[in-house]
Amino acid sequence: MKKMMLGNEAVARGFYEAGCKVVSSYPGTPSTEITEYAAKYDEVYCEWAPNEKVGLEVAFGASLGGARAAACMKHVGLNVAADPLFTMSYTGVNGGLVVCVADDPGMHSSQNEQDSRHYAAAAKLPMLEPSDSREAKEFAKVAFELSEKFDTPVIFRTCTRIAHSQCAVELEAPIEVALKPYEKQPQKYIMAPANAIRRHPVVEARTAALTEYAEDCPLNRVEYAERGALGIITSGTCYQYVKEVFGDSVSVLKLGLVNPLPKKLILDFAAKVDRLVVVEELDPFIENHCRCLGLNPDGKNIFPICGEFSQALIAKTLLAPSADFIPADPVPVRPPVMCAGCPHRGLFYVLSKKKVTVIGDIGCYTLGSAAPLTAIDSVLCMGASVSGVHGFNKASGGASENKTVAVIGDSTFMHSGMTGLANIAYNGTNSTVIIVDNSITGMTGHQQNPTTGYNIKGDPATKIDLEALCHALGINRVRVVDPYDLAATEAAITEELAADEPSVIISRRPCALLKYVKAKPAFTVDSEKCKSCKMCMKIGCPAISMKDGKAKIDATLCVGCGVCQQMCKFDSILGGEE
Repeated sequence: MKKMMLGNEAVARGFYEAGCKVVSSYPGTPSTEITEYAAKYDEVYCEWAPNEKVGLEVAFGASLGGARAAACMKHVGLNVAADPLFTMSYTGVNGGLVVCVADDPGMHSSQNEQDSRHYAAAAKLPMLEPSDSREAKEFAKVAFELSEKFDTPVIFRTCTRIAHSQCAVELEAPIEVALKPYEKQPQKYIMAPANAIRRHPVVEARTAALTEYAEDCPLNRVEYAERGALGIITSGTCYQYVKEVFGDSVSVLKLGLVNPLPKKLILDFAAKVDRLVVVEELDPFIENHCRCLGLNPDGKNIFPICGEFSQALIAKTLLAPSADFIPADPVPVRPPVMCAGCPHRGLFYVLSKKKVTVIGDIGCYTLGSAAPLTAIDSVLCMGASVSGVHGFNKASGGASENKTVAVIGDSTFMHSGMTGLANIAYNGTNSTVIIVDNSITGMTGHQQNPTTGYNIKGDPATKIDLEALCHALGINRVRVVDPYDLAATEAAITEELAADEPSVIISRRPCALLKYVKAKPAFTVDSEKCKSCKMCMKIGCPAISMKDGKAKIDATLCVGCGVCQQMCKFDSILGGEE
């Protein structure tokens, strides 16, 4: 039976068919749906871990216990998981272990465009890269087989286009994989220096064996054209672009195993074409390998090193510009914006009004940086706001403590903000940290986290008490405010910035898009009373606009949060009644 599947759904299906028993992940676009789809199979235990490092360590523990296991994350999540990843290369596995990472060329939802292939090379681990949903499922199954055959974790790389595009996938029955017995092997699994130094040669021998495997494995294939002198080496989604532009008119070496790369296979292919071109997004990973083999292909000298590729880009670069690949009407830009009724809007308005320096973090609240709020000064990585505000205040000798805050989400705080708060308490700055608790992991599509009280399947689970946790980390001043109440929010910020000890403000209001959150009746504007002062426009609510010089509220968007009504000095915004 065949089914149209997203790439992420196909990866999850591959896990299921391969007999994977444990998946532990942290949500991150474009990888999130892999774990959500895997959780639909009762045979696969799935969970949201507090962060990617924990998720990969859980997967390693399951592998050590003899089960096939996986951890999924986006590319920046692999940075968080790098510590266990590099040492797992030395220990090897018991049950098959797959590390699924989704890159984001074009930065559709990310803070950088890092190329995860470098992690595979640096950690000396095999990496597979599918080109569509069908391969996503099949390669996921092969990844477990290679993991156990070569005694290694296997990195499985996708990207935004593979993750979120569809094609027909053949469904097969899952195989039964018996739990491998655990055998005590201190020299293999205890990475003290005396053991680790003996494992390094094992890693090098494994890399040599995998390189030999890459020469004629089914993951790599050559498609020779009957005519034409152009030969293209490519992988992943770029393979699809090349085929859509050229069809069968050029020779293609498609690489599914992108680390380690073959040598003889590439040299033989290059010898049979007159012009060699490497088509790959982001860094010249394959191109540099070709140059190490003595070849001189075209690559980043004609293709950009930044951004996502397309059929139009490849056609324009390697052919005369073709109207077939250039959209007649470009898709209009739709910048992201906080939703109508977003609980973060009132908080950021107050911070902007008070001209507070805001060290921000990763989440939907990052949109507080956009106009008209423009309330965030810095966003680095998950958890960096809490550590960053401490450093910012240390740099000023404490002079900035009464005008600088950190803002971090509830899920991000559990991910990597707790240690920063412990640092504030331990090493002493009078820093103010604001935890924006919207009762969900919002930006990635409403996943549960340790503060929500539910697990990945929606079943009741332990709910971390943020107030108690902050107290336990050494913070005495902890208070909760409703960000819909502008006066109370401003009072809390003013008082905590003036305090002579560190403090935490929990800005608590559920995400307006949660199914259990009931919208209130929409507000309206009395055009006779409206003085066109545009104060209501300063919060950047998409439900409010100016029409014929007067404020207007779109009843189809307004959720009745009341923030705009509190800002109007002329009582022209009406409503608020149930």
